[in-house]
Amino acid sequence: MNWDLFEGLLSGVNKYSTAFGRIWLSLVFIFRLLVYVVAAERVWSDDHKDFDCNTRQPGCTNVCFDHFFPVSHIRLWALQLILVTCPSLLVIMHVAYREAKQQRHRAAGRDSGHCLYPNPGKKHGGLWWTYMLSLVFKAGVDVVFLYIFYHLYRNYTLPRLVKCELSPCPNVVDCFISRPTEKNIFTLFMVVTTCICILLSLIEATYLIGKRCRECILAGSSDSQDCSPSSAEPAGMEGQVFHGVDYKPPTASIPPTASSPDAPPKEETLP
Repeated sequence: MNWDLFEGLLSGVNKYSTAFGRIWLSLVFIFRLLVYVVAAERVWSDDHKDFDCNTRQPGCTNVCFDHFFPVSHIRLWALQLILVTCPSLLVIMHVAYREAKQQRHRAAGRDSGHCLYPNPGKKHGGLWWTYMLSLVFKAGVDVVFLYIFYHLYRNYTLPRLVKCELSPCPNVVDCFISRPTEKNIFTLFMVVTTCICILLSLIEATYLIGKRCRECILAGSSDSQDCSPSSAEPAGMEGQVFHGVDYKPPTASIPPTASSPDAPPKEETLP
């Protein structure tokens, strides 16, 4: 395994994930991938070799083993891990596509101070849908594999003894499984970690949907405030003009009257 390439992929997934996504990634890497590589493969390495049946009939052991173990735990877990981690790589590819498109836009001289993606890793538009679909796909894959394990191995446990009467076995033979207790412990451990990963994916999807709904509500309220008149006149005050403190109203000139002391005397006309 090329650990440098794997480390680069992990750092890219961790960079564009939320806090719940980082917890999910740590859980998958430490408690599922490392346990699978370091311990689980060794436990199931002697799976077929140490499957003993109390008969010498040729082919009976192989037929019984294929009946009770149609798919090995190790191969199922390997396929599950591959399918679970692939959607995270799609998010990285979408971000890389955004960055390449932004670079082509700048190279063509059409930037003019406007960026296509101010922050290519921000989950908006198509990247939000890609991230959301990746969460749904990861949770769905884990649920499907939990059902497969439960259908193949009832209650996720392995018995110590199985009875087989398939052809070419001469009669009902007893077959013994190697290290059943250790295998049951690893199986239950993988099941529990898978359930936690499903829960984290659902919580992260709920968080992203709630955050998007909150942003839409805030954007709608800000638009309604911008459209409302900011200088509306109070009721009953339309058409009134307000002046400053130093304003003096103009005085109207009053024509002099007879009773006014400043009025000039009238001249009397003689008959």
